[in-house]
Amino acid sequence: MKIEDVKKIGVVGAGIMGHQIALSAALAGYKVSCTDINPEMLGKAEEFARTYFPERVAKGKLTQQQVDLAMANISFTQSLEEAIGDADFVIEAAVEKINVKRDLFANLDEIAPPHAILATNSSFIVSSKIADATNRPDKVCNMHFFNPALIMKLVEVVQGPHTSTETAQITMELCEKMGKNGVWLKKEIYGFLVNRILVALHHEAQFLAEMGIATPEEIDLAVTNALGHPIGPFRLIDLTGIDLAYYVTMEHYQETGDPKDKPSPLIVEKFAKGEWGRKTKKGFYSYE
Repeated sequence: MKIEDVKKIGVVGAGIMGHQIALSAALAGYKVSCTDINPEMLGKAEEFARTYFPERVAKGKLTQQQVDLAMANISFTQSLEEAIGDADFVIEAAVEKINVKRDLFANLDEIAPPHAILATNSSFIVSSKIADATNRPDKVCNMHFFNPALIMKLVEVVQGPHTSTETAQITMELCEKMGKNGVWLKKEIYGFLVNRILVALHHEAQFLAEMGIATPEEIDLAVTNALGHPIGPFRLIDLTGIDLAYYVTMEHYQETGDPKDKPSPLIVEKFAKGEWGRKTKKGFYSYE
């Protein structure tokens, strides 16, 4: 298969990452079907598209012609068969739980055409932990977008030992077609590139807050003003989701058994309270 053979993209998961990935692909001219088992999530995704695009036109970021094309290209459905039954490339953007992803990829393998590439948007779980749930491990890889996917340019393409060079190459070329800057990791490593660096920074930031040395707000202020980061670590966790941070860290801890890999008490407390950041209107900051 070549990049020219990719005509339709199926996006599985209509959450914050999923629907923005779908809209990015639609803007690039691809036919896109976004699916989710949760009708409420699908409704929110459709509503986002209806409000986001006019705002971008009003700001001069997109033309009305681009918006009309994207809206004509994209569809939303609860039917997995409808979304990926004729897809050439599938991007999974489901919850960061290995068992969920393995079950889902087994279903994707049964439904998607034999030639279709199956990519996971997982931010930490390497595709070798998922690929053997399919009969096409050579066509399975990581394609990790960053939040917000419509704005952020970087995409990490991770080639596992099972992933063919053809699959990785096509995925890199798809990044380019979508206006993204792909980085090709020739080996798997937990956390990939960016998140390994971020995790080290977040661990230290959370330690400083736990010890009462400074508040999350003060730490964010220091990182943005002294280090030049556009957003501080605590506000970033609020944006990506404290629930996501908890699930990812717990998955890693359960794998390693190393106490240092446990979620920070700050994250555990927020997770238990249901204060998951922007999505719940409260995290380390209030968004009422």
